[in-house]
Amino acid sequence: MKIVVVAGARPNFMKVAPVLAELRRDPGEFEPLLVHTGQHYDYQMSDVFFAELGVPAPDRHLQASTANQIEQTADIMAKFAPVLAESAPDLVLVVGDVTSTPACALVAAKMGVPVAHLEAGLRSGDRTMPEELNRIVTDALADVLLTPSPDADANLRAENVPQRCIHRIGNVMIDTLLRFRPRAAASDVLERLGAPPGAYALVTLHRPSNVDDPDTLRGILDAFARIQRELPIFFVVHPRTRGRLEQFGLSPMLARLPDLHLVDPLGYLDMLRLQEQARLVLTDSGGVQEETTVLGVPCLTLRDNTERPITITEGTNVLVGSRPESIVEHARAALRGQVQPKTRPALWDGHAAERLVAVLRRGICRR
Repeated sequence: MKIVVVAGARPNFMKVAPVLAELRRDPGEFEPLLVHTGQHYDYQMSDVFFAELGVPAPDRHLQASTANQIEQTADIMAKFAPVLAESAPDLVLVVGDVTSTPACALVAAKMGVPVAHLEAGLRSGDRTMPEELNRIVTDALADVLLTPSPDADANLRAENVPQRCIHRIGNVMIDTLLRFRPRAAASDVLERLGAPPGAYALVTLHRPSNVDDPDTLRGILDAFARIQRELPIFFVVHPRTRGRLEQFGLSPMLARLPDLHLVDPLGYLDMLRLQEQARLVLTDSGGVQEETTVLGVPCLTLRDNTERPITITEGTNVLVGSRPESIVEHARAALRGQVQPKTRPALWDGHAAERLVAVLRRGICRR
């Protein structure tokens, strides 16, 4: 079975790594072709992950436009179509909810190639988020819907996806986390940054709803200014966020805060080490919600909703929104130890990629 596996941005790379490794265990049965759309284009956001995770160089690199989402979607579609025509695969596997995901799924569907969606069925209920639209579109096109949790199954059934097309396999990103956790423990990132083990907060922030509005971003930074008086903050700054800090004139404000440290984007192993040793994580990232759940680290999500509710009901995640008072209140509660019990969702066990391949071995069922 020839399978085109699409990766476009940083969240995808940790998910395709175990899938590609599992598919390549049996070259007589599976022939994977890795396509990197180039949606994330700088080294720290893209290529470093391939190097660290042991993923061979992509078979095709589309070098997608880095313009706005609409132009990027069109450019990916135009460049992906010839790859499908040339390779004539039996299946296209798309991952997650980045721009590349619905773009490549739509091309495959129009060309009559079956589509599998890894991480299907997740819903936040918030259509102002680009990722939510990407998820809905991709699941409407997919033939094989590979889900990480029971809520995702229920969402798909509510959208009239046939039960025979829904396959709960667990969370492939956790396959990567569990495999590389011992290597991450050897990272010297704490020493490089001067981060005291178990005694700092880690921050990531990149959602347009949080960083594109100057008043919202300023309010969040005000909350960080108060929290850093109680423990140091290491703020891993996404390129988008750094641009907004400069655009809105907020960088001087941060420079005056003695215990808030801005950090350039990090590789996977360094980031995993920083998460595992943090006393508290504040984020708007979906993947970080999942990783902290497995690592048992308290996580405050600076959003009003999440497409990963299982990280709240079973994990360490709490939705706190973007209001400064709420952020500070919940951070202080976490520092006092007022966190929910730490559990790991079912099938988040390091074997999701094996279950995915077992689904493919049973054959592709078209909708």
